[in-house]
Amino acid sequence: MNKIVIALIALVVIGGIGAVYYFSGGKMESQSNDSITILWAEWAPADSLKELVKDFTKETGIAVKVDTVPWADFTKTTFDVFEKKGQNFDMVVGDSQWLGKGSRDGNFVELTQFVKANKINESMHPAALEGYGEYPTGSGRYWAVPLEGDALGWAYRKDIFDDADEKAAFKKKYGYPLAVPQTWAQVRDIAEFFYRPESKFYGIGIPTGVAHDTLSMGVENLIWAWGGELGDYKTHRVEGILNSDKSIAGLEFYKELYKFTPPNYEDAFYTVPLVDFTEGKLPMFFSYFAFFPELEDASKNPYHKDTGYFAMPKGPNGERVASLGGQGISINSYSAKKDESIQFMQWFIKEDVQHKWAKLGGFSVNKNVLASKEFLTTGARFNPVFAESIGMLKDFWADPVYAELLSASQVSWSKFITTDELTAQETMDMLAKEWENIFETNGYYRE
Repeated sequence: MNKIVIALIALVVIGGIGAVYYFSGGKMESQSNDSITILWAEWAPADSLKELVKDFTKETGIAVKVDTVPWADFTKTTFDVFEKKGQNFDMVVGDSQWLGKGSRDGNFVELTQFVKANKINESMHPAALEGYGEYPTGSGRYWAVPLEGDALGWAYRKDIFDDADEKAAFKKKYGYPLAVPQTWAQVRDIAEFFYRPESKFYGIGIPTGVAHDTLSMGVENLIWAWGGELGDYKTHRVEGILNSDKSIAGLEFYKELYKFTPPNYEDAFYTVPLVDFTEGKLPMFFSYFAFFPELEDASKNPYHKDTGYFAMPKGPNGERVASLGGQGISINSYSAKKDESIQFMQWFIKEDVQHKWAKLGGFSVNKNVLASKEFLTTGARFNPVFAESIGMLKDFWADPVYAELLSASQVSWSKFITTDELTAQETMDMLAKEWENIFETNGYYRE
């Protein structure tokens, strides 16, 4: 049998995506066995990935380099390479919002057949596969494989919540027991109760940063919890949806919580509340789970033994929603090493590798890993809450114009949260018009 035909059959069997990624003019695109490069942001999960890929190298002989850049530069660095059709990296662990632009502009290799052939829709949590890999939503087309699951979640001081004097005082003031909050209304009461600026102790830590996507990920969580929406993801209409009564109420509640934050919280990145918590300034805060491993480290968190975790509470009508974080891994369409990249993905999705990934501190969204005794009882203490939160995921716009939409919401919501220049109604009315103008300018409403 012809050697090329044999190679093709082998690649289809192990990769499940067909010859399109491997052949050009009847020849192999790349059979290089030396190394592949993955680009990611500079943070702890990337360090865990650097450790994990050593196993892949041992098994295949293919070296894997994990390059990292600061979060503030991550998006620009990535798309600058794409703009030049560069091969600086072979794969990128990118934000979910990149799916629209990456697929439309031809930056990402389509992975639909790979996902189906390897039954990733069965092994990975469906909300995660949709959020990290599918575009457009509901289309059944995939451009990434979930790598780092993440969601907004909470950390709190169990010793403070369990203090007898605090419990008695809280019960006297609010008429119900001090405990892990089940509703956002209870979050607000607890934040008010512990807000003691004269003692340099404050009620709550929340993300408010204008850089990257920080504030928007926090605010949208409240909008959804109140039953509101950012807009219609199919028609891209925003007017009457983003500025509905429910969405406005969610935004107003975020500002209510802001009253009980420490000083100088006008631009707090996700890690700021975590630092304040470890410095003994907060009884509770919310951020992404991917930052929580530091709380399990006694050398970084003096209160690690008394640190507990809980999932997002209920809104007024019982909605429980967690803003999707995390990233999927995509293949750079300009890479000359698509074969090796597919081989890496084929290895990464294996269940034993997913268990190892979780053990190293990565956030697997493999359903069997999430439900395993090892993950839930012998892993990090926040693992059960993380597993619970994956079922609550919702995401920001993933359209190609997401960056413009995000920039607008960051500016508008920051101005409302940190000043009294505009009402919530005025803020949302203006943002709804701005978002629709972005869609209009980019041709979304054409017949």
